[in-house]
Amino acid sequence: MIRTRYLLIASVAFASTEAGAQAQPATAAPAQQQRPAVPRAAQSTRASVEALIDRRWLNNQWLATAGVAGPARIAISYGQPHARGRNVIGTVVPFDSVWRTGANLATQLTTELDITLGNAFIPRGIYSLFTLPTRTGWKLIVSKQLLGWGTEYDQGQDLARIDLRSRNLAEPVESLTFWLVPNPVPQTSQTFPNGVLKLAWGNLELSTDWRVGR
Repeated sequence: MIRTRYLLIASVAFASTEAGAQAQPATAAPAQQQRPAVPRAAQSTRASVEALIDRRWLNNQWLATAGVAGPARIAISYGQPHARGRNVIGTVVPFDSVWRTGANLATQLTTELDITLGNAFIPRGIYSLFTLPTRTGWKLIVSKQLLGWGTEYDQGQDLARIDLRSRNLAEPVESLTFWLVPNPVPQTSQTFPNGVLKLAWGNLELSTDWRVGR
């Protein structure tokens, strides 16, 4: 049996409704032209993505220090807005202003292991994620704020600001989506699990590296 080193599990759900078309009147008068159904705006939904790290692939002494007894979880939970035909970057998401990077409640990062995002060390715990978009680059903000509304940002709670790579997409992404993509590592490697954190919406994809430990 082939065992994978760690798993990536993504879960996204959203719903929308449509208004029914207007019925034809049952009279002798000339029939009205039937109106097309007008879709209602889809509400933002909650989505999550996680990476499960098998403890057998980690150094036993390091695990004892971290207090991990089973598969360790790195997870991101976020409100998922939908583009609905809009050009989102620079309009829905304005430049030079901290963005909740989601909808409604603040986006939450939960890590049961000490990790490094970009070049920033993040101790195991629960955090909120924001981004700062500018025309010259984006930053991921890891904040110690918890259980807040996404617009309630306090710069004094910043733990780290991390430069993000960006690239334009040929096909737009309709709904804001996060990924925690693991990099495969040979079983003989002593390197801790690592991968790429990505998010995309509209025609823009942003990313940074992650790894377990420092």
